[in-house]
Parts: sequence; C-alpha cells; structure tokens
Amino acid sequence: MAGPELLKTLVYTVNHLLQQERYRAALAVVKGFRNGVVYGAKIRAPHALVMTFLFRGGSLKDKLRAILKATYTHSRNLACFVFTYKGLQAVQQRLQGKSLQAHSFLAACVGGWLVFGDNNSINSQINMYLLSRILFALSRLAVEKGFISQPKHDPFPLFATLVWGIVLWLFEYYPHTLQPSLQSSMNYLYHDSNVWHDITDFLIYNKPRTAPVK
Repeated sequence: MAGPELLKTLVYTVNHLLQQERYRAALAVVKGFRNGVVYGAKIRAPHALVMTFLFRGGSLKDKLRAILKATYTHSRNLACFVFTYKGLQAVQQRLQGKSLQAHSFLAACVGGWLVFGDNNSINSQINMYLLSRILFALSRLAVEKGFISQPKHDPFPLFATLVWGIVLWLFEYYPHTLQPSLQSSMNYLYHDSNVWHDITDFLIYNKPRTAPVK
C-alpha cells in the first residue's frame, strides 16, 4: 500500500503548491511552456502530414521523418517563445511593480528575436501567418483610434482583388520570391493542370505513374 499512499501524498503536495499565490507567476510560465508544446504539435502535425504526402517525394520513412521533424520544431519553438515571453513579462512587472503595455511589446520582441529569428521554413510560415493577421488588426485599430476614417463601403473586395492579383503575378513571373510551400501549391493548381497524356493523369492522377509512350 506504500505505493498508492506515496502517489496520493505527492498529488496532494503538488496541488497544494499550485494554489500558492506567491508561485503563480513562475507556474504560469511553466504552464505556458506546456501549452506551447501541445498547441504547436496540434497545429503543425496535420499541416505537415497533408503537405508532405501531397508534395514531398521519397520513401514513407523519409516522409514520416519530415513530419516528425516539422512537428517537433514548431512545438519546441512555440513552447520556448511562450516561456520567454511570459518570463520576461513577469520580470518586468516585478521590477516596476505594475503591468505596462510596453512590457508585452518588449518581451515579445526579445522572444521573437531569440526563437523565431532563425530563417527556416517553419519560422517563415509562422512569421508570415502573423504578419497577415497584424496588418488586419492594425487597420482595425487605426479606425478605432480615429487615425483613419471608417470606410463607407466594405474594403474587403478591394483587398481580395489586390491580394490575388499580386500573388498570381508574382507566381507567374517571379516565383522565386514566394515561399516554397506556396510555390508547390500554386504549381499543383495552375501549372500541373496544363499537362496530361491520357485519362489517368487527367482525372485520376496529377502526373502519369509511368512515362508516356511516344
């Protein structure tokens, strides 16, 4: 019975520790790291699975290795960023005795430089994802603060027009400027659809399973 009793005591001790207000800031940093690991894995694993099997060549072993590597990198980076961000926020608040908006900005800048400053495919995707979101958010904030007037008509159709016009122009004439995964997707949609040899690679497969007979 020593085992169950020891486990019960351990759980009680941990739960008691988690209720202590004086450790709350440090514990929030630890839980932030945990949530970064879980969320990063949930986001990256399905995306890596789909993109790898759609566009990546190689053996099944190579594909699975690529999926695991991408998932690990995304999960680790997000966890490390959350840990750094929340830790620096807590330190600044402790030093100044209150929470300021600048604390969030400075902590995130340091975390972004340390964690997401490495120019690789995972970080590029994450940073570009965030860029599109903050441009929308800053536009809305500018309207809320009165820096620009409220549009009389919904600007979204104009936004969609420019986005699609620019991205397809870049793809057709300057594809090297686009991110590799976007190039792959657009190649599949717009260029591969120009090539076929018979009904198998017209309707069933994107490309012929074997070289066409001439």
